[in-house]
Amino acid sequence: MTLSPKAFQNKIFTWWKKNKRDLPWRHTHDPYKIVVSEVMLQQTQVSRVLPKYKEFLHHFPTLKSLANASPADVLRAWKGMGYNRRALYLQKTAKAGKLPKIESELVKLPGLGKYTARAILVFAYRQNVAMVDTNIRQIITHFFFEDKPQSEKTIQEIADQLLPKGKAGEWHQALMDYGALELVRIRKPTKQTIPFHQTNRYFRGQIINRLREKSQSEKQLLRNLDKSKKELRAILKDLIADGLITRSKTGIISLPE
Repeated sequence: MTLSPKAFQNKIFTWWKKNKRDLPWRHTHDPYKIVVSEVMLQQTQVSRVLPKYKEFLHHFPTLKSLANASPADVLRAWKGMGYNRRALYLQKTAKAGKLPKIESELVKLPGLGKYTARAILVFAYRQNVAMVDTNIRQIITHFFFEDKPQSEKTIQEIADQLLPKGKAGEWHQALMDYGALELVRIRKPTKQTIPFHQTNRYFRGQIINRLREKSQSEKQLLRNLDKSKKELRAILKDLIADGLITRSKTGIISLPE
């Protein structure tokens, strides 16, 4: 390490003291509310999650209420979030019952990988473990490896060494704020990617948005979408395989009830 763990902790905490974000999920240790926030935050900006988090919890205030809802209602409440599979994974997790306090049990739940499992342990159960998401990985590679990619094992080893004892919650909040607000300013810009409105993810979202309004035939559903019919039918097939939509024997496509 070019910086000692203590020196790096001081650097991050000093910055965070002046720049911390006040986010609603930071005011609770309720495992259900934590898992909702963490699943919503997967690959999604905080600014988009903030209004939807409150709205989703209004519709489904408890694990049981989410478990008992129809998949269609869950998908409708998820509108605007993207990555709609997350909504169904979250409901399947709710159906499994009380969230366990052991990482090996948490990662067995749908859509909960190592990072999300550890986030639940840290923020809900206040355990002292190190988590690594995209932001934290970028922070570690920037400060300790000159932005050169490293193996998951190497990054986790550094994260473990940096973790301040008894302060896992504050530490990870500080790192996430630093990564989102400061690191993006000081790092070199990344190369441009394909515009979002040309991606399959965009068209998956458009199809589900149309079905949130009403069930439709394939012809109605795919009308005026700027992509080849062959590609759109492949996307429909994938959505059906993912359990996000259903096709009846008469060819009507709907959200799963």
